[in-house]
Order: sequence, then structure tokens, then C-alpha cells
Amino acid sequence: MSLVKAFLRLTGLRTERQRVIVLGSGWAGYTVARQLDSRKYQAVVVSPRSYFAFTPLLASTSVGTLEFRTALEPVRSRRSDVSYFQGWADAVDFKNKTVTIEEAVDDPRMGLAPTGDRHVVDSKEQQPPRRRDDGKKGQLFDLSYDKLIVSVGCYSQTFGTPGVKENALFLKDVGDARKIRNRLLACFEAAALPTTSEEMKRILLNFAIVGGGPTGIEFSAELHDIIKEDLAKVYPELIQYHKVTVYDVATKVLPMFDEKLAQYAMDTFTREGISIKTSHHVQELRKGLPQNVESEREHDCFTLKFKDEGDVGVGMVVWSTGLMQNPFVAQALRDVPHLSEPALKVVKPAVQGSGELRWKIKKDLKSGSVFTDDRLRLKVTADGEGKDKAEGVLTDVYALGDCAILEGTAYPATAQVASQKAEWLAKRLNKDDFERYQFSWKNLGVMAYIGNWKALLQGGGGWGNISGRAAWIIWRGAYLTKSVSLRNKILIPTYWLINWLFGRDINRF
Repeated sequence: MSLVKAFLRLTGLRTERQRVIVLGSGWAGYTVARQLDSRKYQAVVVSPRSYFAFTPLLASTSVGTLEFRTALEPVRSRRSDVSYFQGWADAVDFKNKTVTIEEAVDDPRMGLAPTGDRHVVDSKEQQPPRRRDDGKKGQLFDLSYDKLIVSVGCYSQTFGTPGVKENALFLKDVGDARKIRNRLLACFEAAALPTTSEEMKRILLNFAIVGGGPTGIEFSAELHDIIKEDLAKVYPELIQYHKVTVYDVATKVLPMFDEKLAQYAMDTFTREGISIKTSHHVQELRKGLPQNVESEREHDCFTLKFKDEGDVGVGMVVWSTGLMQNPFVAQALRDVPHLSEPALKVVKPAVQGSGELRWKIKKDLKSGSVFTDDRLRLKVTADGEGKDKAEGVLTDVYALGDCAILEGTAYPATAQVASQKAEWLAKRLNKDDFERYQFSWKNLGVMAYIGNWKALLQGGGGWGNISGRAAWIIWRGAYLTKSVSLRNKILIPTYWLINWLFGRDINRF
């Protein structure tokens, strides 16, 4: 019997268990899939990446403080009963309970931060076809579900700034971290060449981080650490030319932190030589040198154009300015066919009229994220104008993570919120007691590394604020505790120790 069940699981065939399709392998999707009771549910994860990325550690991996494997957990595991298909969710048929998937095994952008719709519009077709970046249409197949969990996340926000998608580096996935690490070392190697002028050295070693949130600040701190602690010993003649600058359109960085903690971070950066320039609007990022600089060898430098400051030549730009709506949410999660109970539960009847209603997914007008109720079920609203429209929920469809908002709340789009929603949903599904409980987020506080063994900790739920070395110890302890597998719980402190003793690995590969 166990061999039969194993065969059914591997081939994707239905069993007596309910099939729960989970779209996405991020904080929400990976967590809920792992915690579902395998005796009751057949969890099937669909995602273009075959792993879960522990995003708080990506900044460390991008500079060699940790190795890439320490930030990854495979979706397929010998210790897990979770099935997996590598693909992109393409469409959802709520009436027949099927999801159309486009295979993504050969997707060239797997592991990189998505920044926009990856599909090419064919002028001969009325609708954009589902295509990869290389123009080839992936094979489509359908999966049926009993319950659907949408946790596809969001894309990196570029605000339509010219040249950013093509020339900037991001930090949302392990592929991004690898590109940053390689580019950083390439800049130092190019600057070390005897044919490189002093002016070119200053441009190559001018590193710009756009975005003053936790990701931008933590990467700036990690970048400063590797330059001061490791690259200064390898390239001592080049350190005088290097510069790290954080740009932000807002008037201050780390807006989610207490003002004193944010100021402490800014003061620490100033002492360490990291520049912070607020109220700076990026107008363009283009490949090449500023117009006032002449050089026979450009070494793939870039030019940041600011509204007030003009052109600035840089060797690398890391872009971290927030999130934008996932195209799947915009294109596939729109209209809902006529459904009856129990698939659709009306929670707010129409004030007037008794005819057949046309439903659509309810979304936030500003962000485009889908709305859920306090049990994380996808909300729908009757099509039409006016405030008194009928509303309902899809009883077997749930939405978690950055792509969803619990209506009436202002929870931040963080891993903490996503994982808490996933844990709550898995527990409720396992116990089948939805009507007894409502989801509520417990604020556990926020942390940020600011370099030189210092960090910020803003406690939630009445905790106090901590900064400096004590916060750094808590920061490292918290991330080590939150690591999923025993393997990584061992590897992470091991690499911390190795790099402390012998320095970071500065090989390019």
C-alpha cells in the first residue's frame, strides 16, 4: 500500500486526500505546504523556483559572509510529503476548480527578481500570450484542486524608471545575490588594472543603493563590511577610491523604525563613511559613463541621473524600492463565474435587485493586491458601480503573502506577516475549525543589520528598543532560530566562524 501511495504522489494522481494546490514557494507558500497534515491533504506546490529562499540572509550571501546554500531550502525533500511542479500559474478556472500551469524548467530568469510581466505581447493576438523571456511558449497543463492557496508574492518595484530593469541589480532571490557578488568583485578587478585611470577607478568603485528600507540598509552594511574587512587587505591601493551611497526619495531612511533608531543608523553610517542622500529622485539609469567623462575603456560602468544632482557615474546599482503587483494577480484573478454555495458564500447581500450577479475578485485600488476576509479567504464583489454592492468569499480559495491584504488592516508586507498567516491557515485546515477563529497578526518587532557587528531591534507588543552590539547578537540568534532545516542551523554558524577566522571568499565564479 505504501508503494502505491508513493507512486500516486509522484505521478500527481488523485488519492482519497484533498488536493491543496499552493501557488508559490515563498514565506507563505512554503510554510503552509510543509505544515499541512499529509494524512488529510495532498499538498502540491507550483512555483518557478524549486526552493524556498530565506530572504533575510540574501544580503549576507551577496558579499560572501554566508554561502548561498545557507539561504535555501528545497521544496522537494525526503522528509516531506509535499509534491512539486516547476511552473508559472497561468490561469484559474474557479468553476471547474482547475489551475493552468506553464512549465518553467527552462526559464532563463529562474532565481532572479521579477520586475514586470515576463511575457511578450503578440500584436496578432488580442490577449498577451504566456511566453518566457526567450520568446518560447512553455508547455501548458492543468491541475485540479479541492483547495487553492494563492501566495505568488509581488514583483520588484521600479516605478517605470528608464533603464532600471535592464541595468540595476536586485536582491529578492539567490540569483540576484550571485550577480551582485560577481559584479562587486568585477569592479575591483577592473579598477586594479594598470590601464584604468584614477577617474575610472572612482566610478568603478562608486556603489549606489537605491532604497532606504531594511533591505537597502542591510546590504549597504554588508557591502561596507566586506570592503573594510576583506577587500581592503587584497586591494589596499584601491580603498581610497571606493564609495558607498544610499539614495532614497523619502526624507529619511528606515521609516518603519522609531525615529531614534533610524537616527542611530544614520549616525553609524556617517561614522563608517557610508553616505545617505535622501529626497533624491532617480530619473534614469543607463549603461555607460556620464557625458562629462571621457575614457577609452568604460568597463561596463553606469550613469545614474538624478532630478537635482544630475549625472553620477557608478560601478554598480542595487535597487530596493519596494513591491509592485504580480501580473498573475492582475491578469488571472479578475472575473469569477457564477458560483453557488458552498463554493461561494455571500456575506453581504445586494441592497436592490435579485437577478443573477456577476462577481469579480475584490482588490485594493492602490496596490492591486487581492482582499481577503479575516479567515484569509479570497473576497469577491458584485460587478458594477456604487458602495452597496453584494460581497462574498470563495470558500476553498485562500490568499497569503505580499499579494494579499486582509481587508480593514494595514499589516506590513513582511516575511513575518506571511509566515504567521501560513501557520494560522495550516492549523485551521488541519483542525477544520474555521468558524471558531479569526486571523490576527502578532507584531514580533523588526530588526536590521547596520554593519560592524551592530544592529537595530524595535520590539513589538510593548518591547523596548535595542541598538548596537546587543541587538546584533539578538539579530543573529533570531535568524539562526528561524532557519528551517537542521542542516542550515549547522551550516550558518559554521560559515560565520569560518569567515571570522579566515575572511570571506572573494573568488569570482
